[in-house]
Amino acid sequence: MKKLLGLVILGCILTSSVTLAEPSLIVIFPQTNYQTSAQKIFFLGTAPPDGQVLINSKPITRSKAGHFSPSFPLQLGENLFTVRRQNQELKIKVIRLNASPELPQGVAFAKDSLTPAVDIAKLPGEVICFGAIAPPNANVSVTLANQTITLSPQPEQAQLPSNLAALIGQNQPHAQSSVGNYQGCTTAATAADLGKPQFQLTLDGKTITQPGSGKIEILSRSQLPISEVTVESGVARTGPSSDYSRLTPLPKGTRATVTGREGEWLRLDYGAWINSKETRILPGAVPPQTIIRSVGYRQLPSATEIVFPLQVPVPVSVQQTEQVIALTLYNTTAQTDIIRLDDNPLIYRLDWQQEAPGQVKYTFNLKKAQQWGYKLRYDGTTLVLALRHPPKIGNTRRKPLANFKIVLDPGHGGKETGASGPTGYLEKDVNLVVSRLLRDDLVKRGATVVMTREDDREVSLVERQAIISREEPAIAISIHHNSLPDDGDAEKTKGFGAFWYQPQAHNLAIFLQKYVVKKLGRPSYGVFWDNLALTRPTAAPSVLLELGFMSNPDEFEQVVNPEIQKKTADAIAQGITEWFRSVK
Repeated sequence: MKKLLGLVILGCILTSSVTLAEPSLIVIFPQTNYQTSAQKIFFLGTAPPDGQVLINSKPITRSKAGHFSPSFPLQLGENLFTVRRQNQELKIKVIRLNASPELPQGVAFAKDSLTPAVDIAKLPGEVICFGAIAPPNANVSVTLANQTITLSPQPEQAQLPSNLAALIGQNQPHAQSSVGNYQGCTTAATAADLGKPQFQLTLDGKTITQPGSGKIEILSRSQLPISEVTVESGVARTGPSSDYSRLTPLPKGTRATVTGREGEWLRLDYGAWINSKETRILPGAVPPQTIIRSVGYRQLPSATEIVFPLQVPVPVSVQQTEQVIALTLYNTTAQTDIIRLDDNPLIYRLDWQQEAPGQVKYTFNLKKAQQWGYKLRYDGTTLVLALRHPPKIGNTRRKPLANFKIVLDPGHGGKETGASGPTGYLEKDVNLVVSRLLRDDLVKRGATVVMTREDDREVSLVERQAIISREEPAIAISIHHNSLPDDGDAEKTKGFGAFWYQPQAHNLAIFLQKYVVKKLGRPSYGVFWDNLALTRPTAAPSVLLELGFMSNPDEFEQVVNPEIQKKTADAIAQGITEWFRSVK
């Protein structure tokens, strides 16, 4: 999955072949002058299996084929490595960056440390906080609209690892010194444009003043702007950047009151944030509020559509659990007395309740645990939730998948090469090889298979998601091969892994993981809930499979072995068949 950027292939360049053109020492990763904030890094490469390979005069362990991926600790700054085999020598420099901001020298603020760093807008009475990195023992304050706020030194706090740490089992926080970290907060009671804060630092009798880079505005509660989602699926998040977690996407046309801003991000009245590029402001619009009375449905051949007539399109969220899918409408008040829902192939019962003022929840109790996908859209001001019916299970032993359409996604392609093995063999190529084998197996079993790419070409993640949405398959499978973050243990980490995001895909991910590991006797890397583009689609259960590690010297030999590739495709095809049988 990880893409090793700027590949340095010394000796010969390999893309779709694993046979070396001539005896050579090759280091694929890291390239010289590589920069990282990790505390260690692995070296990925190969050489003829005879003789020793030394890194900084120390012999390293290699596979029978001569591949290697040892890890080495990094000190802050430049780290020089010499890789040697016989009369060949490569010199590689790795630069470890300091993840913590550096304390300034003299009477100064650390570069880019003043916060807020972007324009922000808050409601009256909300807390406004400021921060700065400055030398210890300084007096730091902020002046904002004739108010002076003292910034105080902060106690030590925990530094959280990145999300990638969960992939290598090292996701424990560690203490971080907060020396030089000054913070303070205030509030403002009335609407006003407060301008930029002025930061002041006094140390050893010297004082400097520096303006902040972000302006501060207090919004008027009676004149809040109204936004409308202009893209097909607006990305709602828990906070004001793409680092924050995703919430249920907002259908095109959704309207909400803007209650705050941070840079280009808007805070909506129900608590989510959205990028302003995905919205437009409706001049003169009043805060969206709606009542809801009747709820209808229409039964289509392959789906049941639940119809919610509303006065305006309001924000929504969807939650899935076993045998339940629930829809919450915000800024909505129920006047509901009658709901018609006849016996349905999917829904056992529909319940609803006004959970809080302006918040109505509809709970669909389903007849079976497995859900097969949903779509959410606005037709004018009417919300439509389409719940897909279960596919018909094939009855013949020879063609057990005869009634199923499956989207198969060979990961990466074109310029998006994906991970690299120690010889330079690229993930995009092996993904396509195995996907073709898997396609052929599934077709023999009667399935209709739609490939997101048939050859080595670039297909965007948005295009791949659109194919799943358009085709509405029974399931979607994305095929990948794995690598690790810089500080992963590439020599030891191996195995088959499954990734899911929507609850409707959880059972499929668990089943395929257990089935393939047992069938092939492979090590298990694990099952992960992961916010990936090819696990996010709601139109069908969508799973991403990592078939093995390109970065592991021993497993790489299996990854590129044609016989094992065929066995892997066969095992996945059989696992898919058995899963469909298990969810009848």
